[in-house]
This record gives sequence, C-alpha cells and structure tokens, in this order.
Amino acid sequence: MSATTRPPSPTPTVLAQRYQLDRRLAQGGMAEVWVATDLLLSRQVAVKVLKPHLATDAVVAERFRREAIAVAQLNHPNIVSVYDSIEHDGRQAVVMQLINGKSLRQLLDDQKRLSPDLTMHIGSCVASALDAAHQAGMVHRDVKPGNILITPDGRVLLTDFGIAKGLEPSLDDDLTNDNIMMGTAKYLSPEQVRGKRLDGRADLYSLGLVLYECLAGRVPFLGQSDADTALARLQRDPTDITRLRPTLPPGLPELIHRLLARRPDQRYASGAAVRTAIAEVRARAAEMPISEHSDALPRTMPDGTPTAPLPGGVEPTARAVQAVGGYQPVGAGPSKAIPVRPRVERDRTPTGAQRVRQQPNRQMQHRRGPSLTIIGLLLATATIVGVVLWNSARHSDSGPGTPTSAATTVPITASTAPVNPAPAAATAIVAVAAYDPDGNGVENNDQAGNAIDGKPGTAWNTVCYSSQYLGGKSGVGLVASLDSVGTGSFTISVSSAPWMVEVYSTNEATIPATVAGWGPAIASDNGTAAGKVAIPLISPARHLLVLLRQLGKADSCSSSNPYRGSISDLRFAPNG
Repeated sequence: MSATTRPPSPTPTVLAQRYQLDRRLAQGGMAEVWVATDLLLSRQVAVKVLKPHLATDAVVAERFRREAIAVAQLNHPNIVSVYDSIEHDGRQAVVMQLINGKSLRQLLDDQKRLSPDLTMHIGSCVASALDAAHQAGMVHRDVKPGNILITPDGRVLLTDFGIAKGLEPSLDDDLTNDNIMMGTAKYLSPEQVRGKRLDGRADLYSLGLVLYECLAGRVPFLGQSDADTALARLQRDPTDITRLRPTLPPGLPELIHRLLARRPDQRYASGAAVRTAIAEVRARAAEMPISEHSDALPRTMPDGTPTAPLPGGVEPTARAVQAVGGYQPVGAGPSKAIPVRPRVERDRTPTGAQRVRQQPNRQMQHRRGPSLTIIGLLLATATIVGVVLWNSARHSDSGPGTPTSAATTVPITASTAPVNPAPAAATAIVAVAAYDPDGNGVENNDQAGNAIDGKPGTAWNTVCYSSQYLGGKSGVGLVASLDSVGTGSFTISVSSAPWMVEVYSTNEATIPATVAGWGPAIASDNGTAAGKVAIPLISPARHLLVLLRQLGKADSCSSSNPYRGSISDLRFAPNG
C-alpha cells in the first residue's frame, strides 16, 4: 500500500435496512442516541438504541417497545414525536423526531439560574405536554431537565417516555411495579418515593422541582445519597424560593410551592391548570411598570421584531431564545446568535456616602432669636427623654428572662472610650461567628475571626462538601455583630468561586436560630470569580448574616468532597 493510499472508510451501520447511523449524539445507562438518516424518506432522525448488554433483558426490551407504542399515539407540539419501533440483531430501537437544540440540563449547567420569563415559558410548555400525556392515560414519571429539550427558536419539548406508565391498570404484566421506585431521585414526587399508585399530579410535582431549580440554581432537596435525596421531601418542605431569589414576579413563588405540596390534592389538578396559572402570573408581570420589577416581560425581539407564537399557543421571548443561542424573527434569514451573560442582581440604591450638599440662599434664612431658643429647648428635652428610654431598654434587654443565641457568646472587649450620655450609631463590627442552622451550628467557628482581622491572607472557610449547593442545606455563613444598631455600608469579600450569597439583617438583640427567623433577604449576589459585594444598609441593623448558597472547588478538599466556600473579609462603614 502506497503512502498516499487511505484505508477504506468503515461501512456505516444501517438498522432495519432503512436507518443509517451517522454519529452518536448522547448515551445513558440504558441506551445510546444517534443522529441517523432515514434512507427511505431522506430525512434526519434520532434513533435510540438499547445497549448490547441489555438486549437480552426481556423486561427492558419491552419497555422500549411500549414507549414507541405509547408516545406514537401522542400528537403534540411540545412532545418529541416517535416515528417507528424496530429490532436489529436482537436490539430494540426507537426512531424519533430529531430536535436541533440542547437539553435544559445543559442550559442549567451553563447558566446555573434562568430568568423568571424563560422559566415560565418552559413551565407552560411542559405543563401543556404533560396535560396531553395525562389525557391519553399515561404518567411520564421521569420529568427532569435532561428530558426537556429547547430549540434555538424557543420551542420546548418533553421527551423520553421510557418509564411512562398507564393511569389505569393493564391486563398485561406491569413492567414497572408500583412498589419499585422509578425515576431520578432528585425529581421524584413523595408518592413515588413511597411506592404509591400515581396519577398526573406526580409529574406536576416533578415539574415544580424543575422550575425551582431553574430559578434557585439548585433543587430544594439534595442528600448524600439517592435514598437521602428521595426521603428528604417526605421529612420537610422546600426552602422558600423567595429567600434564594427575592425579585420573582408576584404569584410565581406561590405557584411553584403549590406544585411542591406534599399531598397531591393540594397541588394543581392538571397540566392545563398549571398553564393557566402561569399565564396569569405572566399577564400581571407584563402589566407592571419596569421600575416595579426587574424582570418585566419583553414583547419584542432585540431588533424590535414582534414575537411570534409557537405551536401550542406559547409565545417565545427574547430571553427564551437568547438562552439557547439565538432567535429567528418571522420572515428573517438565518438565526442571529446573541451572547448571553449571567444576570447579576444588585441593589442599586445609592449608599449613604453619596450625599447631596445643598446650601440655602442666605437671603431666605431667618435670624429671629426666639425661634432658635425654643428649638434648642425642644432638642434638649427630646435628648433627655431619649436617654431615659434607651437606658430603660438596655436594662430590660439584659434581664434574666431575655433569651440569648449561642452565636452571640463571642466575648466582646470593653472599650476604653469615654461613655457618651446618648446612644451612638453603630461604628464597627465587634464580633463574628459561624452560622450553620442545618448542621452543628458552629461550622469552623474558630476561623470566624479571620474575616475581620484585616489580613488579606486569612479567611473563614466552610468544611468540604460533596455538592456545590451544600447537599441540601439552606446555607452556611457568618454573622457579623455591630457595636449598636445603625446603618451604613456592608462589604463582603468572597475568595472562593463560583459563589452565591444572600445577606440578612436584624435589629433585635438576639440572633435568629433559623434562616426563616431573619425575614426576607436584604440583598443577594453571585459571581464566577472571587470578588467583593457592597451592600447599603438602609434599615438599622444590629446583626448581619452572610449566607453562602453556592460553593466553589478547592484544591485542599478531597475528590469526593471537592467544594468549599471562603469569606476573607467583612467590613462595615457607618453613615456619617
């Protein structure tokens, strides 16, 4: 053979003398998905082929066959169409519609969190698909981001009915027994975990978990194992999503938490009801002035072209199509890619340091002596009354019946400054303590002082976790205590990445034992690199909680627990 002679190309595999396998698109534990050419109709299709080691499993092979039969009966714009079911060399295969896009799993892995607008668009489409499946008498049982596909023009399609089950008992042997927990642990409904008989509301619960993850960047339940993850939803309710995403449109948090109700009769009755509820939330959000909500719904594409309705009556939005790489206005040419940057929500309220200096016209100033005398007497009286009330409050707070928090036991060195007869505004952070409400309460508390020692090389670190979202914990962080109640600017330096933090405040003497006890977050932020966050404190605060919701990888952690968060500096500058 000469040097210029090339070896012959391998003969492409053709299934059932019709479907030529061109390239492998994806693979899972049970099957491979290929891009293929239908030689008879000259079109591209997707072919899902059972893996060789499972080909002799009669139960698995029958599931493949039943998926094709079941889904072929569904004709819906938000469900991937099934064209054919074949057998080749003893291996079952399902021929499906080829979707040019990416899965929601890929999108979330890239962007972590999605806009409320895109989330509602996805939720409406999937709810519509589920409603069609439920009306046809089947439960999907595996609704998760990996089974939701999104195209560049904003279409959303549900796929993989491989473990779908009929709503009514069948005369055939049931290949997915009620007492076997089927599905993906992170997205199971409580009744699936218990092995109870299912109806369509189980799928709606899973949809709620998907939408929660789209907005919060993590699922609400995540344990050290699949069993822990599955059982967590039987033992507690999910963290209020408004604590993870405070700026959601009115009605959206309530909608998601209703989907996540533990009892099926407390959820929406059908996918159609969910879609109607989402439409109502979107309509209210669209009517809100931009100044009232940072996520107002766009009505046109970025170039001004009006959005066109998609099949199923769903309107794509600029954010929806930007998230998957581009958009296609009606009558336009090739799709135009739009770069997407992660949205960083910041509080734009000016800090107290930005003060406007105003000087009145001297000709307008009054110089009447009696008025100044009266004002002086009134101010003196008010000061005396304030001192008396303040001293009374202090004695009341330190009484024997006042509860205290374990996090406030950090000793505070007495100041040698002269005592001022009137209460001074907060001037500094005088104590810091670790805050771990879902753990032992004092995660690496011995390092807490590193965050206020002023040294750039020191930091407070979390322990190492197996998940960047702390394995289902509501968060861990630090509580900074001020010398008194006050306002100012609070600066946080995070030295791990990526990161997501929320800031809470209280003017009470004691530190709340739970995150819920702090009330709504006053600010939230995130980043993909180490950085600083400056928070203006508009309302007076005595204690400030910095809660880490996302951790970055650390070289000092093990491969099984690679994630750790780090806060290197906390600073408070009073208004003055």
